[in-house]
Amino acid sequence: MTKRFSISQLILLVVALALAILWLAPIAWAVATSLKPESETTKIPLEWIGSEITLDSYQLVLGTGGIVKWAINSTITAVITTFLTVLLSAMAAYGFARTQFRGQRALLAIILAGIMVPPQVLIAPLFAEMVALGLVDTWWAIILPQVAAPLIVYVLYKFFQDVPPELEQAAFVDGAGRWRVFFTIVLPLSRPVLAAVSIFTFITTWNNFLWPFLVSTDPNTMTLPVGLANVVQGTFGLRYAQIMASVVLAGLPLLVVFVLFQRQIVRGVAHTGLAGQ
Repeated sequence: MTKRFSISQLILLVVALALAILWLAPIAWAVATSLKPESETTKIPLEWIGSEITLDSYQLVLGTGGIVKWAINSTITAVITTFLTVLLSAMAAYGFARTQFRGQRALLAIILAGIMVPPQVLIAPLFAEMVALGLVDTWWAIILPQVAAPLIVYVLYKFFQDVPPELEQAAFVDGAGRWRVFFTIVLPLSRPVLAAVSIFTFITTWNNFLWPFLVSTDPNTMTLPVGLANVVQGTFGLRYAQIMASVVLAGLPLLVVFVLFQRQIVRGVAHTGLAGQ
């Protein structure tokens, strides 16, 4: 039986395809450019495919020797940042959703106001703080400022408000304390949204360039985006094949993460209570 599409469904399909092409075209262009000989990257008129497919740009980038170290640094900082962000944000959100204390509304308003503050505004005071604490050129200088995530707190706060309180009350009757209820009942029930915010936090931390660039001048503490940027600027200049190869290498781990966990992302967004807002 042939399924018929309504006009509205066809319009949505066309729009979705157009947006997919719009988002995928830059990625396809980056991959195509990275596989071209360097002399053909600025050829006019532009061509998608060069006269030959070569991996020279990848060999030059990988030959710097620091890319493995930078990838390890990015993985460590992203994992630690994600763990601390999700844990502390979940604790704060649960506190706002389930407990009553003096100044609760004012404190929640301050946290929500943090969502509207551009991160760039905080760069100067945060950098001064890292210098005062002696944390520059350490992983903690990269990690700690990213742990404060008011948006994650708000998302989890909205989710915890929808968790049936009867489940917690039954545990309290059995003698469980607040911490035990949080770790053994609330968090397991929140796995979809926790998975979603964890993946988004990991991707954001991995992609973060400006802040790690400011606080890490030592090649041993640089993250992958910062290290590749320094290599491109310092050695390759404006050699576009190497620049695009660096972009592809930096984004490849994120593509793998998204492909592996895309179901958790969709489920998490559907369970946050924000899909229609």
